[in-house]
Amino acid sequence: MLNSDMTSRPQGIFSRSVSLSVLSILAMFSQISVDAAQPTLYPGVEWSRTTPEAAGWDPQILTEAHDYSKQIGTTSFIAIQHGTIVASCGDIDHRFKIYSARKSLLSALTGIAVNAHQLDLDDTLGTLGIDDVFPALTDSEKRATVRDLLESKSGVYHVALYETDRERRVRPIRGSHAPGTFWYYNNWDFNALGSIYEKAVGKSIFESFESQIADPLEMQDYRVSDGSYERGSDSLHAAYLFKMSARDLARFGLLYLNEGRWKEQQVVPASWVAESTTPHSDAIMHAGYGYLWWTSRNGQHLDTQDLPAGSFWADGSDGQFVIVDPIDDLVVVHQTNTRALFGLVGNGNRVSEQQMGHLMWLLLTAAHAKDPGRDPMLSGS
Repeated sequence: MLNSDMTSRPQGIFSRSVSLSVLSILAMFSQISVDAAQPTLYPGVEWSRTTPEAAGWDPQILTEAHDYSKQIGTTSFIAIQHGTIVASCGDIDHRFKIYSARKSLLSALTGIAVNAHQLDLDDTLGTLGIDDVFPALTDSEKRATVRDLLESKSGVYHVALYETDRERRVRPIRGSHAPGTFWYYNNWDFNALGSIYEKAVGKSIFESFESQIADPLEMQDYRVSDGSYERGSDSLHAAYLFKMSARDLARFGLLYLNEGRWKEQQVVPASWVAESTTPHSDAIMHAGYGYLWWTSRNGQHLDTQDLPAGSFWADGSDGQFVIVDPIDDLVVVHQTNTRALFGLVGNGNRVSEQQMGHLMWLLLTAAHAKDPGRDPMLSGS
């Protein structure tokens, strides 16, 4: 299941079936050549903005998207095209919990560490000295590699922190799958990766994110002090929890849209961006899964959302998304304030997969996307 951080129900948005003819391939390369001629724009201290009309968007459909976002309880969304804000709504400067979207942030840090030879994807849990509380890891489980954990295929089904009761019930039996052979969205893998990363670089994830990513990208709202750990007696490996604003997450999405480059600096290796957003696993509901990123997968789709081929996204519980659409040079960030869902004071909201799918369809349609796909509200899903 997706987003095991806070909910057992599937979360996510997935790619439509894509069948490219010779003509469509030629058209795609033609468009790439056109897009490549357009200079890459990055925000400075503040984001630049344009009007929908100047960007060539349909203002009437965009108004419909704004109205719909208010109806479903969106706290904030922001749409960036060609490096400029075309549309935004709500508190884009407020830091909210991003839940499982945190994992894509760690993927970026891992790529930087691998490039610096601080981590090796083929190192095993055994060689790295990674274990857990009783019942400890078996010799077979210790053969799982860092790469297996990134792909969520470790085969380690030890109890993990930050799990729901349902996830504990449906988790595979210990020893039922060898490392690298079976995809299962596994918080143990993601949390253990945090332990491995911090041991390798000698810093907290939150400190590293500040120096390696937030500072180079001139993020406006990120604070190390907003990071926190979920610890407990069930496991040695803590969950690393982020709070981020929509406008800072948009910078992160733009970084990945531009293959890890920010202005004159290659912040994340381009090869890592490509590798981590390529599907290495067949995930649930026909999605692909890269290295802590959800990806489109040609030939498959989920009726709750149609994204252009090549899209990828970070995905958090109940409506936290960073969606990157390279074909349309588009980044969309969506957030909800879920506080009331967990017994705290606040106007908590949860946005369903289908609701997010309809909002994305409206945004893609307003942007005159090359192929906005189908409206999930009309598809019978």
